[in-house]
Amino acid sequence: MITMHAAAQNSIGIFENQFTIGDARQGSAVYDAQEQEYTIEGSGNNIWFNHDGFQYVCRQLNGDFILRCNASFIGKGVEEHRKLGWMIRASLDSTSACASVAVHGDGLTSLQYRKENNDSMMEVKAKLTGAEVIQLERRGNTYIMSVARKGETFTEDSIQLELGDKVYAGLFVCSHNPTITEKAVFYNVRIVKPAPPTLVPYRQYLGSQLEIMNVETGKSRIIYQSPKSLQAPNWMKDGKYLLYNSEGLIYKFDLAANKPAVLNTGTVNKNNNDHVLSFDGKMLGLSSGSPSNIFTVPIEGGEPKPVTKTGPSYLHGWSTDGKTLVFTGQRNDDFNIYTIPANGGKEVQLTTAKGLDDGPEYSPDGKYIYFNSVRSGTMQLWRMHTDGSNQEQLTDDEFNNWFPHISPDGKWILFISFGKDVDPSDHPFYKHVYIRLMPVEGGKPKVLAAVYGGQGTMNTPNWSPDGKYIAFISNSDFLSPVYAGE
Repeated sequence: MITMHAAAQNSIGIFENQFTIGDARQGSAVYDAQEQEYTIEGSGNNIWFNHDGFQYVCRQLNGDFILRCNASFIGKGVEEHRKLGWMIRASLDSTSACASVAVHGDGLTSLQYRKENNDSMMEVKAKLTGAEVIQLERRGNTYIMSVARKGETFTEDSIQLELGDKVYAGLFVCSHNPTITEKAVFYNVRIVKPAPPTLVPYRQYLGSQLEIMNVETGKSRIIYQSPKSLQAPNWMKDGKYLLYNSEGLIYKFDLAANKPAVLNTGTVNKNNNDHVLSFDGKMLGLSSGSPSNIFTVPIEGGEPKPVTKTGPSYLHGWSTDGKTLVFTGQRNDDFNIYTIPANGGKEVQLTTAKGLDDGPEYSPDGKYIYFNSVRSGTMQLWRMHTDGSNQEQLTDDEFNNWFPHISPDGKWILFISFGKDVDPSDHPFYKHVYIRLMPVEGGKPKVLAAVYGGQGTMNTPNWSPDGKYIAFISNSDFLSPVYAGE
C-alpha cells in the first residue's frame, strides 16, 4: 500500500517534487536559488525493517546516474539515529525496494538497501563515520556508496540490486521519531548522467557546466550550462569575465550578465583548451590547429600572431614579465617542456626525461616553473627553476596528478587528480576526478571537490585574481533549467 502524502506539487530546484513517505509528519523542502542549497525538514519513525517514514525530495531517472552532495544536520537534534542522505526507490510506497546512503545523527554512515518490497532492510557500514560528502552511483545493477569527510578522498562500498530502469532518486531526512522533525542542509547537490560505454572520445561529448567554487567554504555554484563541450576556464584580470573554449572558438563569459560572447581570434578558429592569459591580463596565448601551434593576440581580440613553427605545441604559461612562453612540445617522438620568446624565436628545451612532461606554468614570483611528469611511473607534480635546473618532485601518491595552477599569492597549488584506472599519460574526458589543493612547498593535499569531468575541467590557470575562487568545468548529460544558460 502506498502511504505517502504529497507535500507540494511543484519543483524544488533540480527535483520534480517532494513527498512525505509512510508514518512521517508532513515536512518541507526549500531551495535557495542564490546559494543553490536545499533545506529539508522531515519526520518519520525510521528507515528500517520492512517500511520507511521520511521526507523525500526527488525526481524520476533512468539508466546510469551519479548523485552527489555535501550534507549536514542543523542543530543538535533529539535522536542519535536520525538520518539524512541520498535514496533511490523503485516506488513511493513506504515498503518499496530501495538503496540509500544514510548518515546517522551519531555519525554512522551506511549503504542501506531493501531487495524486494516488504523485505527487511539490510546495510553495509562505511569504514568512516560522520561523512560530510555523500555520493550514490547507479551503474547497471551495481549501486556504489562513496563517502568522505570534507577535504578527504572517498571510501567506497557497493551492492548488487535490481530496482528497474525508471526509479525515484533524491534527498531525504528522517527524524527517527514521528512526533518530531529534524532539519538538514544540502549543498553542491549534483545529478550526473555519465558518458555511456559507447561514447567515442573527441567525437561525441556530454553537456558542460561552468562552476565557480569558494575555496575557503568549498561551496560551488553552477553559473552556466550548455549541451556543448565547454573547456578550460581562465579568469580575466578585472575579475568580471571568464574565458573558455568551445568547438574551436574562444568565448568571453560576462559574470554579471551570465552570458558568453565569442572573442574574435580571426582565422585562428580551431583553438583547443590550452589557452592562457598573460600575468598583466593584456594578452591571450592560444594553442590552435592540427598539429597544434601557439599564437598570441591582444585580449580585445584580433588576428593572432604565430609564435611556434613546429607542432604539436601546447601553451600553458606566460612568464611574469610577459616576454616568454612555456609550453609542452612533441619533438623527436617525445613530449618535453620548452620556452620560447612571446614574439617568436628560438625554442629552449627544459626537460629531457623520457615520457610525458606537461602542464608547465610560471609561479607568480617568477622563480619556478611547475609542471607534471610521468617520469616516476605515475603522473606527479614537479617544479624546476625557470632555466630547467633543480627539477624536484612535489607529489607522490596513488593518483595521477595533472596541471598545477599556482594561487595569485604564490602559496597554493591547485591541481586535478585522476584515479589508478587511467593511464598515467592520459587525461581523458568523463571520469571521476578530484580537484585538490596543497601548499607550494609540498604536504598532504586537500580535496576541494569531487567532480565528473577530466579533460577540459581545468587545463589552464583558473584562479580568480583575488585568490578566493576557482572556475572549472564539470560534465553531465543531465542539464537542469534551474541553472543559468542554455
